[in-house]
Amino acid sequence: MFNLKTMIATAAIAVAAASSFATPAAAGQCTTPGTSDLAKAPTMPKGVTDDVLSAISLGPEINVDGRQLRTRRLVVQPGGIVPLHSHKDRPALIYVISGSITEHSSACGAPIEHKAGDISREADGLSHYWENHGKVPAVLLSSDVFHG
Repeated sequence: MFNLKTMIATAAIAVAAASSFATPAAAGQCTTPGTSDLAKAPTMPKGVTDDVLSAISLGPEINVDGRQLRTRRLVVQPGGIVPLHSHKDRPALIYVISGSITEHSSACGAPIEHKAGDISREADGLSHYWENHGKVPAVLLSSDVFHG
């Protein structure tokens, strides 16, 4: 039969075990808060294809004239670059389908590695650029609210 000390010890072990699974570190997110100096960031694309898959005019849908919700497929070749750009007034979600890609963000003090299955939230005036340091193309889906 269990005594009180045994029950407390068992409960403590159960809580410790459960908490070790509670909130794992989110992949593809900034782990070094701060800002990056993007003064020498690339301004021209390299090794990138950017295809609009579909777009919806938001004027008739939700009274946001001059805006589109669009989804694009980007393929960034090894050594490729998506140059510095801003998400001021242009929120986006980027999903990494395959490969991996490195993001250099104005909102993070260190580069962010994104791998297949990661999603990146781009909003709040964020400026950034992406580089593929891998050996295979990085394939991304980008859904954004675009001035169209």
